[in-house]
Amino acid sequence: MEHGMDFSMPAWIGALIGTMIAVAIYVPGIRRFEQQQRAQSGPMTLEQRKAFEDKLSVMRRLILGADIAFFAIAGYWLGTTFSGMRG
Repeated sequence: MEHGMDFSMPAWIGALIGTMIAVAIYVPGIRRFEQQQRAQSGPMTLEQRKAFEDKLSVMRRLILGADIAFFAIAGYWLGTTFSGMRG
């Protein structure tokens, strides 16, 4: 039997639920992260502010990507495990 990704419905539903959990956790978490970063940054010039906002934008994307990847994979795995479809 070939090993790899299981295309069962429970696994994909688990991945979808994991993605929804990731987004639900991301929203309040990123707000807190940004507040902390802004509080630590202090006064800045216009150029410094732009560079700071650009870095925050990159960090938001990286955190969201890692968050979704982790929870989607965890949900997929749990869906596969609890559906008994594991080979």
